[in-house]
Amino acid sequence: MAMNEAAAQIILASGSPRRAELLEQLKIRFMRVLPDVDESARPGEDVVALVERLARAKALAGSAMAGTALPVLGADTLVAVDGVALGKPAGRSEALDMLARLSGRAHEVVSAVAVVAGGSIQAAVSRSTVTFRTISEAEAVRYWDTGEPRDKAGAYAIQGVGSVFVEHLKGSYSGVVGLPLLQTERLLAAAGVDCWRHRQA
Repeated sequence: MAMNEAAAQIILASGSPRRAELLEQLKIRFMRVLPDVDESARPGEDVVALVERLARAKALAGSAMAGTALPVLGADTLVAVDGVALGKPAGRSEALDMLARLSGRAHEVVSAVAVVAGGSIQAAVSRSTVTFRTISEAEAVRYWDTGEPRDKAGAYAIQGVGSVFVEHLKGSYSGVVGLPLLQTERLLAAAGVDCWRHRQA
């Protein structure tokens, strides 16, 4: 969403089109910055700690880049199987391996959101469980060929073609997409953002 600072309510520290769409769904007006954050896990760091740390790091980096008094929102999402994080696939082979690991079983999607405002930072985590039906190798290949898995954690998008693999979701749909809206609105409201300002017809 392109707008000047006077019209924006927050800064979104993310290049994700999915997070932008979810904020637009909330009718939150935002500007965007693209922080460069090392997303490598630290030794012994579990998935929840990693996701929250990255969300905080992105928000802080975005705040430094923006140079504004507006609240800055950062977020991160990872898919986890047996406690092992699955990020964005490096290529076709890794994506197919990920889909094979997710096939016919449940996995966890962990999303964190962090907001920097008034010199402090607050964060929240959403954990959801997604169960996939069995995915054949041929289906996985055809799914890769759609182009959708290329930049998605766990090599799938629940809001896209990947939805055909989902048998059950327990938790936050928006969190699985990439920005848990319940937690996002709570943090923004606590930061003084009037989340209802632009929702009236």
